[in-house]
Amino acid sequence: MEIWINPACSKCRSALSILDAEAAEYTVRRYLEDPPNEAEIRAVLARLGLEPWDITRTGEARAAELDMATWPRDAEARDRWVRALAENPILIQRPIITADDGTTVIARSEETVRSVLP
Repeated sequence: MEIWINPACSKCRSALSILDAEAAEYTVRRYLEDPPNEAEIRAVLARLGLEPWDITRTGEARAAELDMATWPRDAEARDRWVRALAENPILIQRPIITADDGTTVIARSEETVRSVLP
């Protein structure tokens, strides 16, 4: 499995601790240093069954700078949101885990992390 993390995030560190305690095999992607491109974001959104605004950290200062609170949340605006996430990875909710079977979750709770363990 792969986990997108920000090492400064307590939820990310917690998820890693759970994975380590369960001896899970995983690859870490520090997505601020190795940002996903638009195609990768679209793929994750498809696996999550969510829209880009659903995984956007709208409370981040960068979101305020971009005035994202005023952006429409509809099909026509989808590309704009995806582009913003690719260009500003700090806005991506974390951690995101993709299991080997393609199951993808935003792993902000222990239960959610455990849901992707084999």
